[in-house]
Amino acid sequence: MAIMLPRPLRCRRLNPKLWFCAQIFHIPWIYVPVRNVLAIWHQLTKYEVPELAKTSVIMKERGKVEEIIRSMHSAGPGTLQVISDFDMTLTRFAHNGKRCPTTHNILHNSTLISEDCKSKMSELLSHYYPIEIDDARSVEEKTPLMVEWWTKAHDLLVEQQIGKDQLAEAVRKSDAMLREGYQGFFGSLKHHSIPLLIFSAGVGDILEEVIRHNGVFHPNVRVFSNYMEYDEKGVLCAFKEPLIHTFNKKESALLNPDQFGQLQDRPNILLLGDSLGDLTMADGVQNAQSVLRIGYLNDKVDQRRDAYVNSYDIVLEKDETLDVPNAILNYITEGN
Repeated sequence: MAIMLPRPLRCRRLNPKLWFCAQIFHIPWIYVPVRNVLAIWHQLTKYEVPELAKTSVIMKERGKVEEIIRSMHSAGPGTLQVISDFDMTLTRFAHNGKRCPTTHNILHNSTLISEDCKSKMSELLSHYYPIEIDDARSVEEKTPLMVEWWTKAHDLLVEQQIGKDQLAEAVRKSDAMLREGYQGFFGSLKHHSIPLLIFSAGVGDILEEVIRHNGVFHPNVRVFSNYMEYDEKGVLCAFKEPLIHTFNKKESALLNPDQFGQLQDRPNILLLGDSLGDLTMADGVQNAQSVLRIGYLNDKVDQRRDAYVNSYDIVLEKDETLDVPNAILNYITEGN
């Protein structure tokens, strides 16, 4: 005749893990909170934001990310604003193995500037770009060098006497591409009346043409960038102040208090960038509450990974899509 053991003991002999789980879930004061936490985690990762499981996604503190997303979801789209960089953030870094142009590159690759000008701009890039992405240098050390770079580049462009009416054609002939999923991104923000503030160290006139060319320049989009100034003949004669480079984008908020004051009732911020300088873009926003920082790690991945993971909440490594931002937006706006 077989001797039957009590249920907990049978579980323990057959499977220690199963026995432990049985004991935990037999304690009422542990069962309820554990069940709730597991349910929320399962919901967020398996259903609402499955894109967070993409191989391109790196998160140092997953729990923090989930908490911010849940908070934004609870507050609703009426409390949200999106602050984003443009070049290599909303636009692709590469396509089919070929680098895509930035707003400055669109001019560089066009017939609007001379070969001599192109050569000089390439020399500037070779000299200053390694400085821009050098994590060993402080922002304070980089800033005057970035001002120097942008000023020299703008002076070269002014010498080319570029016509305002030539910009749309230059964009049309370029290889500039918004990231995959841009229609859903811009469309969702428009549908839910969520402001999209684009802070760019590029050329604002070209930036606007790229967005317009793709048919997504909606009324909720605001651009803060380096804009051209034209003479009476519509020819570039200068760049307007203030000069915006990689590391002073937050000053746009400080220099435009009226526009940003209108957003005080939107304390939740989804921030998108591709450089460490983009991390401060939301610093000028008053009364900010929840800020979720998403960083695209496009270049020199192994060299820069640690710095990005330690700075951004979500790092998207070699990801040419807007899948993750779109999924988060869909979750936040769900039911609204």
